[in-house]
Amino acid sequence: MIPAQRQKYNLQFTEEKYQNFLTELQIGYPSIPFRVAETPVFVPKALKEKLIAAGEEIINLIKQPNFKALTQKAIPTDWNVPNENEQPHFLTFDFGICKDKNGELTPMLIEMQGFPSLYGFQHHLAKTFQTSFEIDHSVNYFLNGFNEEKYIKLLKEVIIGKHQPEEVALMDVDAPNQKTAIDFFVTQKLLDIKILALEDIKKVGKQLFYEEDGKKIQLKRIYNRLIFDEVADNAEIFNNSFDPRDELDIEWVAHPNWFYRISKYTMPFLKSEFVPETRFLNEKKAIPGDLENYVLKPLFSFAGMGVIIDVTEADISNIKDPENWILQRKVNYEPAVQAPDGGVKVEIRMMYLWPDGGEPQLCINLARLSKGKMIGVRYNADFDWVGGTIGFMEE
Repeated sequence: MIPAQRQKYNLQFTEEKYQNFLTELQIGYPSIPFRVAETPVFVPKALKEKLIAAGEEIINLIKQPNFKALTQKAIPTDWNVPNENEQPHFLTFDFGICKDKNGELTPMLIEMQGFPSLYGFQHHLAKTFQTSFEIDHSVNYFLNGFNEEKYIKLLKEVIIGKHQPEEVALMDVDAPNQKTAIDFFVTQKLLDIKILALEDIKKVGKQLFYEEDGKKIQLKRIYNRLIFDEVADNAEIFNNSFDPRDELDIEWVAHPNWFYRISKYTMPFLKSEFVPETRFLNEKKAIPGDLENYVLKPLFSFAGMGVIIDVTEADISNIKDPENWILQRKVNYEPAVQAPDGGVKVEIRMMYLWPDGGEPQLCINLARLSKGKMIGVRYNADFDWVGGTIGFMEE
């Protein structure tokens, strides 16, 4: 999207360089099961400023005194976890890159989460792009004045807090074997914290422990990567470990309730030029006449699961729980990234860290390239110059 940077990158690109880049990316880590794109995204200053402004508008809503009351119904009764804190520790906002009525590139909000993303891997990915390809210093993958040292320091503050690294663990159901396991291992290398599967953690009274070299170590803080949707039909999985919904002597980073509060559920409350028209399905008084311009999304799903792209009136009639769905005006992605064989659509995730007692800070980003009907692996299986990447933004 910065023509000079794009031309420079495409001229130097070879398949051999790309394969060497992938090899370098995985040295010392498990192999990456998801597709990493052939290129970063070069984001011009004007678009970067719109992305920042859009993020600030969303944060203004989240910081409203009534935000918790506004989003209380977002939390499923069966999955409400006690001892919720006053703020999310992570904010991630996904924007599709489109063209406005003046033909200028502009972001449109697609998704938002109060849940961690690939905060470790994106840093590692960007550095590997820099060492594998010629990327000059007029663009940066960090935002808001961050550099490597400042970023790692804030990551430690947010994730470890006032505790010792051995008292903090990154947790998922089967953490070492997740698709995003490389992010877990990069994070462990940066912060020196444990990576634990759910079953590695045992409950004694209200306290949680794991065992290392025959010694029990108490956990004080959990860097939570467990999404309840993934275990909703298998809650007995907690029987061999602990149930997060119990009263526990533990700090959450981020507390699980924020996954629901900051989500698709939040989008109908946003009114902005950067947010497509979004309504709860049960509050939509009439079905739009131009239904082909809308998409139907379940509130409680992730990674594009359950989304109905080509909506019909029959689809809407068949929804048995309309309070758990949103109807959203479609976003028309602009094929703004020039691959050797044509334009590619792009989505950019702006990633914030929010330390205890502090303010949300925009630090880094993630980008995804697509030639398919939607952004996502299953829509891009047969294409190249697609997949996960990072934005280098004009200073």
